[in-house]
Amino acid sequence: MSTGHVAVAGAGVIGAGWAALFLARGLDVLAHDPAPGAERRLREAVRQAWPALTRLGLAEGAAPDRLRFAGSAGEAADGACFVQESGPEREDLKGRLLAELDEAAPPSAPVASSTSGLMPTRLQEMCALHPERVLVGHPFNPSYLIPLVEVVPGARTRRSVVEEALRFYAGLGKRPVLVRREVPGHVTNRLQAALWREAYSLVERGVATVADIDAAVSHGPGLRWALLGPLVNQHLSGGPGGMARTLEHLGPPAQRWMDDLGAPRLTPALTEALVRGVDQELAGVDQARMVADRDELLVRLIEEKRRHHDLP
Repeated sequence: MSTGHVAVAGAGVIGAGWAALFLARGLDVLAHDPAPGAERRLREAVRQAWPALTRLGLAEGAAPDRLRFAGSAGEAADGACFVQESGPEREDLKGRLLAELDEAAPPSAPVASSTSGLMPTRLQEMCALHPERVLVGHPFNPSYLIPLVEVVPGARTRRSVVEEALRFYAGLGKRPVLVRREVPGHVTNRLQAALWREAYSLVERGVATVADIDAAVSHGPGLRWALLGPLVNQHLSGGPGGMARTLEHLGPPAQRWMDDLGAPRLTPALTEALVRGVDQELAGVDQARMVADRDELLVRLIEEKRRHHDLP
């Protein structure tokens, strides 16, 4: 990758997380967000993320003061070696932003979108000059801590750009996953949506409360999923027989469970029940403290996972 700064276009929760991570890896960051007060909020977000990033290890020369704020997205992209776009999930806004980035960024600079669900081929249609360097680089919140990033090429993305993005993200300490075929929501959001779908259905049918469902996941399979993925966990459940034994033993009942999964619609009544359930679950909880505790535990977990190299 050529030398230069990293451009961050869009400095909301995700964009700010990216900026903090880039800075922690010793990179210069030039950011832009048109919202009033965006620069102040971005610098505050970097300040809040810095202790956790320091725990995980800063690159030589890493410093928050290597962040600059640009007057436009084009100014941020001018001369950049990599562009991370994190604008709103609206095609009209995304189209104008990507067109500006496409025009201003050097032709050699990959343009990666943090979009949660828009297809990269659709994003390439918004970039008339260099659609071949456009792809998705979708992180997970908090993006400065969670290692996963989904790299999704579009129909016109050059293979060399995909490889460059994979190397770039891996160099940040991320765990990039290449999504080999475009589907709405990429991979991990679809997996999350499958769980949300049944959670919503269980609430709608009165099987369990919101708090019960959160407890069931966070004190049960979620603990294992934080260490190993669902399929390797299935393999381990089979003992010496591995996945083959698990599917032989649990395959038929699992098929019945899957056939019985709900298909809820987010009606106003269900939406109200979910919101009320979360409010009841968190009644009296200091949410700022909860987020800080979450990040502290994430840092510890990431540190421990780094020590155990046999974990895939």
